[in-house]
Parts: sequence; structure tokens; C-alpha cells
Amino acid sequence: MKVGLLGGSFDPAHEGHVHITKMAMRRFGLDRIWWLVTPGNPLKAHGPAPLEDRIARARAMIHDPRVEITGLEARLGTRLTSDTIAALQQLYPHVRFVWLMGADNLVQFDRWENWREIAARVPIGVIARPGWRMRARNSRAAHIMWRARMPEADARQLADARTPAWVMINVKLSKQSSSEIRANARGSSR
Repeated sequence: MKVGLLGGSFDPAHEGHVHITKMAMRRFGLDRIWWLVTPGNPLKAHGPAPLEDRIARARAMIHDPRVEITGLEARLGTRLTSDTIAALQQLYPHVRFVWLMGADNLVQFDRWENWREIAARVPIGVIARPGWRMRARNSRAAHIMWRARMPEADARQLADARTPAWVMINVKLSKQSSSEIRANARGSSR
């Protein structure tokens, strides 16, 4: 089984998350995608809304039996992506996991704790986001991992690739972002 892992605060989940989930499923040839709704993000200054609220909203956003909305990190007691992936690989040794991220995350990937371990453990599927393609391609992590980059035409083979491996796919872009939705909600409550 090939499972994509889409981690994030999903604060709030929106149609952009649904769109990239559908595109990743199809383009990377995945059987399932698990949304890993994080208890918190160490790279963000402010904590997110309560985990249960974010999971409930995420579940209301997507109605596909192949997509599971989880609070696995809270249940596993992991805080770092590298620890979460290690725990999942131990729990599910026969599953081929693929880490999914937007191009904006590739730009800052080298700031993630143990990012090289993540790249060594699982292939990485990068989904283009508006305004981030070139920055992602020119990011420090992309330069360090340039030999591991697979052509977009080979995206369906990513889950079976030997790590490190990554592919950036171009898809029809959604301009929605959780940050913008939160900012608009704050503005309308004034």
C-alpha cells in the first residue's frame, strides 16, 4: 500500500488542501492519504486552534474514503515530523509512505529539525503553490537534494523510489491559504 502523509496545522482546512490531496493521490499513484493534523508547529509563532476543532473541520472538508483525517501525532506523542515518520514506519512496516508538502514548505525545509533524516526515510512529493515554484526549485534543500530529484513524468513511481527521492509536480493552483482565511476571519469579527 502507498500512503501519502500530508502534515500541517490545517488551521483551518480549506479547499486548497482538498485540491492538493486529490492531485497528489492521482499524480503520485497513492492508494491513501493521511492528513496528519499537528498539535502545533514549532516553526510558527502562535499556536493553532484546538486540535479537535481542526480535525472536525478537516473531516467536513473532504468526503473520500481513501483520505483519513488523523491526530496521529498527538496519539503517538511525537512532535517532530522525523519522529512521526519513524513511528509510522515501525507501526506499518509494509506501507510505502510518501511525505507530501507544498512548494512553500520546500523553501523552508532545511530549517526543519532532522530534515535530512526525513528525506532519507521517505520519498517526498512536492506540490507547486502560487508564487513558490521558482523559490522552491532554488531553495537550499532543493540544491542539496538536487541529485535525488526525479522528473515530473516519473511522479507515479515516487512511492517505490529509493530514498532520498523527490518530485515537484505542477498542478492547477489554488490560491487559498489558511493564513489568509484566519486573517479574513479576524477582520470580519471586528
